[in-house]
Amino acid sequence: MQSYIKIITLLFLFFFQSIVAQEKNKDSIIGTETITVVKAYKPTIADAFKIKSVPVINDSIVLKKKNINYTIFSVPVASTFTPAKGKAATVDRIPPPVLFNSFASLGFGTYDNALAEFYTSRSINRDERLDIGLTHHSSRGQIDSIALNNDFYDTKLTAGYSKSDTNLDWGTNLGLQHQQYNWYGVPLGSLSDQQIADIDSRQNYFNAELTGHINMEDSYFERGEALVRRFWDATKSAENRAMLKGIGNFPIQDENILLKLKLDYLGGSFQNASVNSVENLGGINYSLFQAGVGPSIQIIRDDLAINLGANLVFGLDAENSDSNFYVYPDVTASYRVFDETLIAYGGIQGELIQNSFYDFVEENPFVSPTLIIQPTDQQYNAYAGVKGQLLQNLSYNVNISYTTENRKPLFLWNPLNNLRVDDKGYTYRNSFQVFYDDVKTLGVFGELNLTIKRNFSLGVNAEAFNYNTETDRPAWNLPKFTSSLFMDYQITDKWFFGASVFYMGERNDLLSEVVQNTTPDNFPSEEISLNAFWDVNANLGYRFNNQLSIFVKGNNLTNSNYQRWANYPVQGLQVIAGATYKFDF
Repeated sequence: MQSYIKIITLLFLFFFQSIVAQEKNKDSIIGTETITVVKAYKPTIADAFKIKSVPVINDSIVLKKKNINYTIFSVPVASTFTPAKGKAATVDRIPPPVLFNSFASLGFGTYDNALAEFYTSRSINRDERLDIGLTHHSSRGQIDSIALNNDFYDTKLTAGYSKSDTNLDWGTNLGLQHQQYNWYGVPLGSLSDQQIADIDSRQNYFNAELTGHINMEDSYFERGEALVRRFWDATKSAENRAMLKGIGNFPIQDENILLKLKLDYLGGSFQNASVNSVENLGGINYSLFQAGVGPSIQIIRDDLAINLGANLVFGLDAENSDSNFYVYPDVTASYRVFDETLIAYGGIQGELIQNSFYDFVEENPFVSPTLIIQPTDQQYNAYAGVKGQLLQNLSYNVNISYTTENRKPLFLWNPLNNLRVDDKGYTYRNSFQVFYDDVKTLGVFGELNLTIKRNFSLGVNAEAFNYNTETDRPAWNLPKFTSSLFMDYQITDKWFFGASVFYMGERNDLLSEVVQNTTPDNFPSEEISLNAFWDVNANLGYRFNNQLSIFVKGNNLTNSNYQRWANYPVQGLQVIAGATYKFDF
């Protein structure tokens, strides 16, 4: 019996041991389950285990804290310190300049020179303004090498009214001018004393004009200009001119369509025939009219701006019953290569230029009142150049141009005419006519402008020309090289200085002999050359206060009697001193 019990016990132990071994083997076998990691574990400070119990120190030596008893012995201390209240620092401000609405200037100098100027600008109300100006310049000094009087004066009065609204501003100006000159281009010894005494060389010019302008915003009509002028002289020559100009702007999507309109009428008469005529057979009349329209499209893309257009002009010569229709290009473009440092530009344009007696007198007051007035057909003026700012205060401009002009007016010396019996003071080889020639001009231009803190400014430019005429003769009285320099310097708050220098190269003119009983083409003549010249001018001033200042001006500092026109030397060194006073009127 006991043996059975032992056998059963051994079998049970064996069976239990095999089960435990299988469980161990099962745990050691790597299964094929898939484990998905949702997020990588990133430990944080909150995960750290914090021991909340205070450790027990088992030490044989225990130090006991001593009780300390203390008291405060307070002694009052007298203090005289009183803190100041805080104050914000102030910024030193430059006082604004005191502005006055009027000024008057007066000066006198050598050669009996006199300068006078007055100007006032008054605000009628918030939107309206009235401007009035008066200028006068005269001289009665005699040039030693000249037989006739050379005194002159120029007086001009202007008055303007302007009004400005939110989207509209317009204004009108009235100008009155009186000029007196002498045909003094007769050298000493060229005529007898009796002939000199019989010459009335004085010439007076009178001008009255009314101009107006209008500018509009948010309108198809952008701006307009108007001119009405009456110009006449002491020899019963008279000229009338009326002109209207307007520009319309029509936006179409991203482009602008421009439309330029022009109406120009010019009419006048000269009582006397040309100096080249043997007899004074009658006067010269002219009546010219122009009507022009110029459509164009503007294309602006970032740094590129292009204007593509044409100029269409109808020209009428009513006196000669002649009319023509002209088509001119009107194309311009500019491109910013490097911001403001380098800007390339160019274009090709043309126009019918309306020449006038008034314009000729403005350029050369010694013309004879016997001119042929014709418009200039400027077929095209092609140019290309670059401009920009080399530095923040230094700018430049360089270009080259080629111009083709038909009937370009050139000033030509009138011959001596002893056959005329009308006793005119301009027939003694002392006046100029207008000669028309077809001229092609190649020009190169360059300029630099420097400005330093508004206290100093300097500008210099130069231009060279090459002319090719249809008659194979020189371009009369046109220089091949010109240059100029301008400078202004505010030395201190009180002292200021300015200077200007002009250079004009050689010019050619034609010396004609005495008019004979033959055609003008057979008049004996020879070409002459007028020397180049420098004209140096400077001014210095001192400002006592905001209202009163004095000045001294020096003109033709090289004391050169150069000739701008043949037989017309200028005055030598001229010094003028005066004062300027500003005030509220």
